Amino acid sequence: MQRFKADNNSDWIGVLFDRYALLLLGMCMKYLKNEEDARDAVQQIFLKMLSDINKHEIQYFRAWIYQVTKNYCLMQLRQKHMKYKEEISDKHMGAIAAEEEDKRVYQEKDILLENMGQAMELLSPEQKVCVQLFYLQKKSYQEIADQTRHSLLQVKSYIQNGKRNLKLLLEKQQRANKS
Repeated sequence: MQRFKADNNSDWIGVLFDRYALLLLGMCMKYLKNEEDARDAVQQIFLKMLSDINKHEIQYFRAWIYQVTKNYCLMQLRQKHMKYKEEISDKHMGAIAAEEEDKRVYQEKDILLENMGQAMELLSPEQKVCVQLFYLQKKSYQEIADQTRHSLLQVKSYIQNGKRNLKLLLEKQQRANKS
């Protein structure tokens, strides 16, 4: 280290790298648990050492590089942990937003069903029966005609008019709720 500081010859750093790279790799593996990350860390540590070499008075290189390596690995773990927490937080916030949206949709559907029940009561008896049989009980036109003793043409008319009247009544209720 002193020779590098004296003549600024990077060959001396190469000697240090050859001497300590395996030790640092083992240490980085201990912390990072991934060989590729550990190899990258060793490279980054030696680059950091080059930039910081003149900032510190290093008496015991082995102890100093050990501490630099430990700190670097801990910072990597902290950054990885923070990134993971942010991802989890983003997913959690997305889930909360989706849950709120689901709740809002269910509330709107509940209101619509309640309004639908009220609107059904306002239809004529014939329209009400035909609409219920067709949409709620999934009966065919012919089955409804047979059950109600209305003609096929009357059944179609009651369903069509009942559907239109329901739509108009629901729109009217919706406008009244917004006011």
